[in-house]
Amino acid sequence: NSEALRPEDPTALGPYRLVGRLGRGGMGTVYLGEDVSGRRVAVKVINRELAGETTFRERFRREVTAARQVRRFCTAPVMDAELDNDPLYVVTEYIEGPSLERAVAERGPLPGSDLEGLAVGVATALAAIHGAGIVHRDLKPANVLLSSTGPRVIDFGIARALDAPDGPTRTGQFVGTPNYLPPELLRGEQVTPASDVFSWGCVVAYAGTGRAPFSGNTVPEIFYRVAHDEPQLDGLDPGLRDVVAAALDKDPRKRPSVQELLGRLVGNGTTDPARLAETVQASWHGLPPDPAAQARAAHAVPPPAAVPTTDPTRRDGAVPPPPGVARPGAG
Repeated sequence: NSEALRPEDPTALGPYRLVGRLGRGGMGTVYLGEDVSGRRVAVKVINRELAGETTFRERFRREVTAARQVRRFCTAPVMDAELDNDPLYVVTEYIEGPSLERAVAERGPLPGSDLEGLAVGVATALAAIHGAGIVHRDLKPANVLLSSTGPRVIDFGIARALDAPDGPTRTGQFVGTPNYLPPELLRGEQVTPASDVFSWGCVVAYAGTGRAPFSGNTVPEIFYRVAHDEPQLDGLDPGLRDVVAAALDKDPRKRPSVQELLGRLVGNGTTDPARLAETVQASWHGLPPDPAAQARAAHAVPPPAAVPTTDPTRRDGAVPPPPGVARPGAG
């Protein structure tokens, strides 16, 4: 899932050897790395222009320190960080598996049981994140990885470091993807755990239908629909539609909390993140089928039949050669 390192890329950071590129975003570049024991890790290196902002560095330190306190349930936990020397970087557990965004784009919406597992798994991750006093602020399909043991949420909390009033976003930029931003952020109101609940509703709707519930051709159009329109939930599993609609209420005070989400999703009164994570892992079936792989399998040419090496009708078991072909060693 990684690309080769480029000539300008570092090959090592601290005790970590870098072996490939995993991606690049507005905050920095993510590399596939290995620690001294050979264990794989993801290393996010912060862009130099951001690292040069004093306010950003201070907030980055606070947010990463808080993120290291998040329990591991359904997340990619922060393992290490360089907070003092250039370049700044964060090290998290490496999660094998595609993002939800990529999986749905390539294979279509998740089937029923795995869609429910995704909804519970992401809500469980938010419970762990909020339990550490952090708001994710940038929950979206690209930040949910589909591992073999269930969905994992990455990049939690760190987006807030970009939001300093006099920092890199002071020109009115928004941190996050337009389709998944809560309306209170567009209104300039405080971002709270309820904001993550709204984004959770958008992510589950995307996973179940293959499209964002607020879509448009331009960013202003998307912002208008987020702020004023009802979500497009046609085709979403009826068992999830009501709870997703409640999470997408324009008023954050009317949305269910993460604990209430889990109570409605699980229905057995269990909202303990550890037990819920075990439940998700036990019922998770992995990725939806790959249509391209299925098509290749359906049109595959069967292998040729094995050529017999003995003839059970003959006493000596030998297979006679075809007519006109002399047996080796004969004549």
